[in-house]
Amino acid sequence: MDKKTTSRDGTSLAYQVIGQGPTVILVSGAMSTGGTMAPLAHRLADRCAAVVYDRRGRGGSGDTAPYAVAREVEDLAALIDAVGGDAVLFGVSSGGALVLEAAASGLPVRRAAVYEAPYADFLAGGAEREAAYKENLRTALAEGRRGDAVELFLRLTGLGEEMIRGARQSPMWAGMEAVAPSLAYDDTVMGDGLLPRERLAAVSVPVLVVAGGASPEWMRAANRAVADAAPQGEYRVLEGQTHMVEPDVLGPVLAEFVIG
Repeated sequence: MDKKTTSRDGTSLAYQVIGQGPTVILVSGAMSTGGTMAPLAHRLADRCAAVVYDRRGRGGSGDTAPYAVAREVEDLAALIDAVGGDAVLFGVSSGGALVLEAAASGLPVRRAAVYEAPYADFLAGGAEREAAYKENLRTALAEGRRGDAVELFLRLTGLGEEMIRGARQSPMWAGMEAVAPSLAYDDTVMGDGLLPRERLAAVSVPVLVVAGGASPEWMRAANRAVADAAPQGEYRVLEGQTHMVEPDVLGPVLAEFVIG
């Protein structure tokens, strides 16, 4: 990240602009930094100015306690101002939920797009699973057990025990533990896991909601409901894609929406 800006509470935010054209700010999900969004940014670069940034508490950005979702919305406001005051927002997973909240808060964005915001009330037993995760995550982080916190998240995503054990032995594990405290931030963004219909009804800009055709049916149902709840919502399915969407597949769809 070669640029810095400062959020309202004094938190330093690291970001980078890739490409030229209409501006789109890419918001990553849990266990990720701005670098996670770089492949998508490069796929957009021939048509858009794609902004990747480290959310607070991650990578090159700072952090200021106590955490609140409103502070992350202010982070996006600072980024929008830093890149000229006009932008589209795009978020993946819990980053998508943050984008929707930012749009509902009235930030000066032209459009908003999300990929698979994981509202768990569309999953059988999802609310109970979210509640258990929330409690166990809080305990693990309070006790400084970052590795256990990462494991909790990986199980929540459906990763098997053998793959989790393998991940612990991988070179990536140290980086995952480094951003583990931010899991609590994404958990707060998702709230109780239920679709925030009233907040979505307050979004006054066009919203593109995208899901993968190879993702679980509950995920597609949740995101179809997001599009239905937003006054100007549009729902798209990318056939053959999962939660780990391919930039080459998503990029053209997102660029078309950003350009409008």
